[in-house]
Amino acid sequence: MKRAKRIALVAHDNRKRDLIEWVEWNSSALMEHELVCTGTTGTLVEDALRKKNRTGSKIRLRKLKSGPLGGDQQLGSLISERKIDFLIFLWDPMQPQPHDVDVKALLRIAVLYNVPTACNRSTADFMISSPLMTADYVPTLRDYSGYMKRKLNL
Repeated sequence: MKRAKRIALVAHDNRKRDLIEWVEWNSSALMEHELVCTGTTGTLVEDALRKKNRTGSKIRLRKLKSGPLGGDQQLGSLISERKIDFLIFLWDPMQPQPHDVDVKALLRIAVLYNVPTACNRSTADFMISSPLMTADYVPTLRDYSGYMKRKLNL
C-alpha cells in the first residue's frame, strides 16, 4: 500500500447518514486518497466532499453500480485485484437486505485479501487516525497456493 490509499466507501440506506457525517468530519484526510463508492453512496460522498473542499483540490472518486445491482461484486473484484487498500462498509445489522449474499461475499473477500475493514464509525475513526493511514504499508497476505493445488474427488 502506498501512502495514498484506495478507500472503498459503502453504506446501506439506513447507514448513509452516518457515513456522510463521517466523510464530512474526515474530509481533509479523505481528499488525500482515492475513493471508490457504490451507487447512491458515491453521489452523496461526492456532494459532501464538494461542500467541504475549500482548497479546490481534485476529488478522486470512482462510482460503481448500486450494491444490489452489482456494485458489491464490482467492489469485490477490485479487492481481489488488489485495487482497494481500505474498506469502510457501514452495513445495517437490523435490516435484512435483498442482497445479503452479496454483502457476505464482499466481507469474505475483504478478509481473504487482508483488507482493513470498518463496519462501524468507531472502527472507521480508529483506522483513519492510525499512523499507518499516511504511511506506506505492506500487509501480510496468506498463501493460498495449497488450496489451489488440492486434489478434488470427483
